[in-house]
Amino acid sequence: MFSVCLVRSVRRQPRPQTRAMNVAIAPGNDVRLLMSGQAKFDDLFREVENARDFIHMEYFNFRNDSINHLLINLLAKKVKEGVEVRVMYDAFGNSSNNQPIKKVQHDSICSLGIHLEKFDPLRFPWVNHIYPRDHRKIVVIDGRVAYTGGMNVADYYINGLEEVGPWRDMHMHIEGSAVDELHQIFGEMWYEQTGEILVGSRYYPPRTQTEGKAPVAIVDRAPHVSNKSIRQLYISMLDHAQHHVRIINPYFVPTHSVRKAIRRAVERGVDVEIMLSAKSDIPLTPDASHYVGRQLQKRGARVYLFNGGFHHTKTMTVDGRFCTVGSANLNSRSLRYDYEVNAVIFDADVTAQLDRMFDEDLQNSDTMNRELWHKKSFWKRTVAWFGNLLTPFL
Repeated sequence: MFSVCLVRSVRRQPRPQTRAMNVAIAPGNDVRLLMSGQAKFDDLFREVENARDFIHMEYFNFRNDSINHLLINLLAKKVKEGVEVRVMYDAFGNSSNNQPIKKVQHDSICSLGIHLEKFDPLRFPWVNHIYPRDHRKIVVIDGRVAYTGGMNVADYYINGLEEVGPWRDMHMHIEGSAVDELHQIFGEMWYEQTGEILVGSRYYPPRTQTEGKAPVAIVDRAPHVSNKSIRQLYISMLDHAQHHVRIINPYFVPTHSVRKAIRRAVERGVDVEIMLSAKSDIPLTPDASHYVGRQLQKRGARVYLFNGGFHHTKTMTVDGRFCTVGSANLNSRSLRYDYEVNAVIFDADVTAQLDRMFDEDLQNSDTMNRELWHKKSFWKRTVAWFGNLLTPFL
């Protein structure tokens, strides 16, 4: 079993700014993978409708579109029923999407009784607000169910985007003691922004029975508190792999320490497979990720380019035994700067679901090799090489 200073404990009350490198392994969880935007929002809306005490949400962004309007209307309905609703989104994440929540809309949402907070509002000089950003995706409902993964709130997770086609992503529905771990992360960020402390049995109800069989470790990255946690997670998983590793990640320009761990695994004879997206929603990074993929392919990793849309999924499986799903991209922004959260699931059945998804997506992927690389124009290969030099900033 890999180790990121794991300890077997579940804390029930948030203690602001205390989450360091110790990571709890929370026993007895039921984990359901939600492998599409439709599955995620169907499941989330159903649980929101069933909420009785509180709904807490922390997202990088809420796109001002149809799915967000449906969610806000539902949250407003729950407020009228006496449910406490607290929602937080990242100011930079909001402004960087093409349909942001503007001030008038923010104020309108607050007028509905929804406690809406903007993390680190952008103020002059705006460059001071580039790092770090809150890139987490966390929902906790009644202390009973939690969600985390790679999806924000946007209708393109269902409808796709014209420029990239279908948008592939992954989320999780979790019930069990790991809910408290995710809630503590939300509670600490909420305290930092508002000064309100969320404690007591209302927010951390006692658990009288085991919900499921899967141990889950919640690995949180908070700047200046647990700076290296996500990097160490990936490195530890790679270093403990014995047979095979499968990685899907959209902005694959990992730090040198993670690249070295991938190379070490290959040199030990581990079958390392990496799936990258042929298309992307932003410029330069996909070219750089293809360059990195090509270099690792030359070292012995098997690398594929997915052609069925934009694969924004962030997953990794090891030896068919355990896996991670979360918000962290394998780039410097996620690994060195932003607030991120990943769940590590120690369950062969959940891991097998991710491996089956990988196998299915291989049917719509090209294998990276010399011929595929040289199909790119000289200019594209030059841009890819240059983008790789910018890895510390991507």
